[in-house]
Amino acid sequence: MTRQAEQEGTAGGPLGKAIGKAKAIVGALTDNDALRREGRFQQAQGEADADAQRANQDAEHREREAQTRRAEVENDIERTQLENEVAAELDRRRVEDERRAAEAGADQRAQRVEAGAERERHDQHVRAEQAVDQAERAQIDATKDALASQRAARQADQRADALDPEEDA
Repeated sequence: MTRQAEQEGTAGGPLGKAIGKAKAIVGALTDNDALRREGRFQQAQGEADADAQRANQDAEHREREAQTRRAEVENDIERTQLENEVAAELDRRRVEDERRAAEAGADQRAQRVEAGAERERHDQHVRAEQAVDQAERAQIDATKDALASQRAARQADQRADALDPEEDA
């Protein structure tokens, strides 16, 4: 309400508008210009109050919309941050899984190489033992052959001595 409306004790808003209209009509019928002006003024004041109220409601509505939009933007930002955190965690886990798989693969390859080397050492040891056994059998066979040759030589000497006893004397 304006200062004049307060001084005159006029009501504002829709009631003031209605009272102002009534005063303007009464002023026109009674040919009272002051009452007619007061009525038009009060009617204008009521319209201005209604306009101000609508403007205030519009401003409040826009403020609520702005708050809602701000909340939506903040939610979008938070959702994006959470999605990024989840994606980063999934990437970290994937990298860790890949590292573990690579380590496991390397361990398996190392075990296969070590097992192959162990088999090769074992095979070489077996071959060496076989070579030693074969050499020992060959030595035994050579010793048997030598003994058999010595025996055959003695027998031949004994037969020769038996045939010709003089040569030994």
